[in-house]
Amino acid sequence: MNCQAASRCLWLLFFVFPSTTTENVEAPAFQPGVLYQYRYSLDTQFNHLSRSSWQRSQVQSEALVHVHLLWRNVSDAREHLLQVEIHNFQVHHNPEHKKNQTSHSGPSAEASPNITELQQPIFLHCNNGKIVAFYENKATSPLTLELKRGLASLLQFQTHSGNETEGDISGSCQVTYTISKNSVLKTKDLHSCIRPKFGFSSVNKFFEVLWQPTSKSVYSVDGSLLKSALAEESHGILLSLKSSMGVNITSRQYLELVTQEPGSKELPGKSLQEALAAILEKPQPTDIASEPSKRICTQCPRLKNYLKSLVKKKVKMDVSKASTTWKFHRVVQMLRDAKKKDIVALLKKAPHNMVSFYVDAAVAAQSTTSLMALSEFLDFGNERQTPLLEKFLYAAALSPRPSKELFSLVLDKMSGKKLDPIIWETGNLVIGTLVGKLCRMKLCDLQEAKTVIEAILQSLKRTRDNTEKVLYLLALKNALLPETIPTFLRYAEEGSTAVSAAALSALQRYSTQHITGQVKMAMNRIFHQTQHLYPKASRLIAAEILLDNEPSPIDFINILLATRELQPEMSRLLLSKIKSILHSHQHPTRQIIRGILKDPQINNYYILSTQIGSSDVFSGPLKVTSDVFSTYGQEILFTESGLLKKSITSLNVLSHGHQLQVVQLVTEAAGIESMMGGSDDDEEEQEITAGLSSVLLDVQLRPVTFFQGYTDLMSKVLLSGAEPTTVIKGNMLLMDHQQVIPLQSGLQAVLTVQGGLGLDISSNIDANLWEQELKTSIKARAAMTMDFQAEIDAPFFQATVQSQSELESAINLNAFLQLSGGLVCLQMTEEHGSCREIFSVFEASASHNATIHKGRRATIPGRAFPFHRANSEMCKILLANTK
Repeated sequence: MNCQAASRCLWLLFFVFPSTTTENVEAPAFQPGVLYQYRYSLDTQFNHLSRSSWQRSQVQSEALVHVHLLWRNVSDAREHLLQVEIHNFQVHHNPEHKKNQTSHSGPSAEASPNITELQQPIFLHCNNGKIVAFYENKATSPLTLELKRGLASLLQFQTHSGNETEGDISGSCQVTYTISKNSVLKTKDLHSCIRPKFGFSSVNKFFEVLWQPTSKSVYSVDGSLLKSALAEESHGILLSLKSSMGVNITSRQYLELVTQEPGSKELPGKSLQEALAAILEKPQPTDIASEPSKRICTQCPRLKNYLKSLVKKKVKMDVSKASTTWKFHRVVQMLRDAKKKDIVALLKKAPHNMVSFYVDAAVAAQSTTSLMALSEFLDFGNERQTPLLEKFLYAAALSPRPSKELFSLVLDKMSGKKLDPIIWETGNLVIGTLVGKLCRMKLCDLQEAKTVIEAILQSLKRTRDNTEKVLYLLALKNALLPETIPTFLRYAEEGSTAVSAAALSALQRYSTQHITGQVKMAMNRIFHQTQHLYPKASRLIAAEILLDNEPSPIDFINILLATRELQPEMSRLLLSKIKSILHSHQHPTRQIIRGILKDPQINNYYILSTQIGSSDVFSGPLKVTSDVFSTYGQEILFTESGLLKKSITSLNVLSHGHQLQVVQLVTEAAGIESMMGGSDDDEEEQEITAGLSSVLLDVQLRPVTFFQGYTDLMSKVLLSGAEPTTVIKGNMLLMDHQQVIPLQSGLQAVLTVQGGLGLDISSNIDANLWEQELKTSIKARAAMTMDFQAEIDAPFFQATVQSQSELESAINLNAFLQLSGGLVCLQMTEEHGSCREIFSVFEASASHNATIHKGRRATIPGRAFPFHRANSEMCKILLANTK
């Protein structure tokens, strides 16, 4: 009988007799002097989630298993010692690839079982059906030992209904037993299993890997005799971001009694120790839980060899190309296995324009040796290294899984030195980010993390410089700790214009559960100015916090009524924000606001009519798939005289309940009215300034100042049209995941996921004071790569299933402003892009070695993104004037 037929029969056997009584099922026992011979078979299938037949790997094996009782406790027959041996092990590999698929065979892999090791017996100390201890006669290789652990785990079951905690190859797990006539069903909760920690995963849930396992076993017994056992296990593993990238692993163990023959007599020892001493020289129990092991790549490039081919000459490399990002993947893997001296040599020997690339890779590798090499190479007291040091700090902040060692390295480099102002500012923001990520990794109790947060709070309290206050608040914003909310509230209500805006922008990042009644009361005080006067920017952010976090009917109605009393531009922006929420099916408070607006006394022309002015909010879909809903948004606030005051451009992605702010660019200007002969009563300071504040992957970057003061503005005007300013440029990992999944059969599945991003964001400002025109442009070019790889290792078989995906894209955002006419034109376009997917299957056994590749490529057409109708009308006027 094959494994699939046995599966159907045993499940039928269980469900035909649904009684939950236990009288017909006795505790499992083996009789002394009897050799029990079982037929044992394994069937493992390994396939891509795309379900194509060629993307599947399957292997079957069978053997004979001998079980006999060596010793039993004379005072308690439920305690005994079993000897288990594997004989006649055979592998049947039946590849399911279609004949018309391209395949090639190479040299035979070292994937045949060691028969001598397999035949060495194991000894199981059992008590009432549970394995108390697991012993080996002689040490065997790790993978062979895993097979024996899997067989031992199959022999463990209970004969009474209920929940149990059992230790087996999966670890210490919660299992549920259900008893029927002559049948036992065991269901194991694999999510509950506790075993040695191995691997790592990304902090951000947006990039998580979903693991969906099931495990059920059916035992058929005749009295106290185990007749057969069938264990079926399934593991669905996929990416939250792209569920088509994943693998499904199914595994079956089938054990069937064949014969009973006369066997050796019981050991004469009265105690277990005496019995063990008679068969083992030094009886030492072996842990039955699986011991994770990662396959060693013998063909992977080594840094030592890579250095020999490295030349000092300048290398042309575009970080926004997929080829560069794939190279980044390879270098990261290479650095994880490299020695410190070789990494230092790489950093010193690399061409000047490539050093930052290798610094990014060394941070992403996060091995002990790579961090030690960075510590030796980077000199925070050297001003000439400032661009490289900022690169290192941002790479640390954007790491998908920062370690305690990386955090300590940043702290060490930032302390006790006279730092360049850029490095000091960036470093504080990065330290806040690292603290926040470590806390989400359950490492908030680190003394260094507590000390850092306390130091930032004390520095914020002491300083009288508003610029420093803003910086410390932004550092706390990156940390996003709930306990700092009172601090943000205090500075939001009592701080200067810039300080209040920074504190409020931090409160915007908190989820609804943290926007308590106390927070909402403070936002109401700021918006309605019940105690102090506040600038427009602060009042608008306070209103948005209320609108985005389950507003009460009274809060929403008061905001609506206030729009009739506000200045036109501010009123128009708020009403546009409300309409944007109503049009967005993904906004969490849409239904709440719709419910309130069912009242005709609120939903009427007098209250909801759009005010005059140009300020507006717009959002629209960027990409919609079964896993991802991405949007782009634009928010523009003008002064009452028609000049641009603030512009916010954002790209957000929602996936399976998790949201990620991919990028947010905030351009803000002040004091422009004074240059035009007017004034804005809302501004505390009339100095002419303009700057850019950026958020990338939920991390606040160091704000960039375009110009500050009239003299600086004039110099920028003279340099208009020069090279764009780089906001951020480099390579990073978005996903970094490694996981070992022990199958009960004794095979191990090793899962490795890496997602890389190459990003180049630049901005430019072109001012023509004579024509009173201003043009700002932001260009974002990116390449994203994902590598999903799952491997199965056994002494007799190896298989690798791999999915690779890449995407190249570029988005341009231009804003044309005519100061004299109060006109603004926004243009957002996506250039032609490309995407590619590759699927691979590799198999190796003693008689079979093959690799199969399949792929597909597509071109993404360029397009222009729509904004509101008023923007289109102004663009027609402005573009017509420029022709």
